[in-house]
Amino acid sequence: MKLKTLFIANAVVSLPFGIGSVLAPRLFLSLFGATLGPAGAYMMQYAGAWLIGIGLLTWLTRDAAGSETGRGIAQALLAAYLVALVASVLGQLAGVLNVLGWMPVAIQAAFAACLGYCLLAGKRTAVPAVQGT
Repeated sequence: MKLKTLFIANAVVSLPFGIGSVLAPRLFLSLFGATLGPAGAYMMQYAGAWLIGIGLLTWLTRDAAGSETGRGIAQALLAAYLVALVASVLGQLAGVLNVLGWMPVAIQAAFAACLGYCLLAGKRTAVPAVQGT
């Protein structure tokens, strides 16, 4: 799998989740068996805005995924997915969401595994730059 493919997949996943979170946070989260008060709806919209931004970032930089900048973006995404995965698993184990709450866990685990694999595989196949004397 290539980082470009993961960047595109990230955009395809992040944008709909972000848009749903911004436009209809209560309805969107009710699918997962949760209810939101005013503060929770605000925070859901705030998080949705960031998901839209991350989705656009990965879509707009998909052709640069193989560059050093793209690798840096992939490293940041890996860190974010790992933190989100831990938070999501803890939330699911605490019974915060219904069974659909395992969907984000699976998505985060898949992205973390694929990003980690691509980053490690890229290190093994990277050719060092030759410096002139």
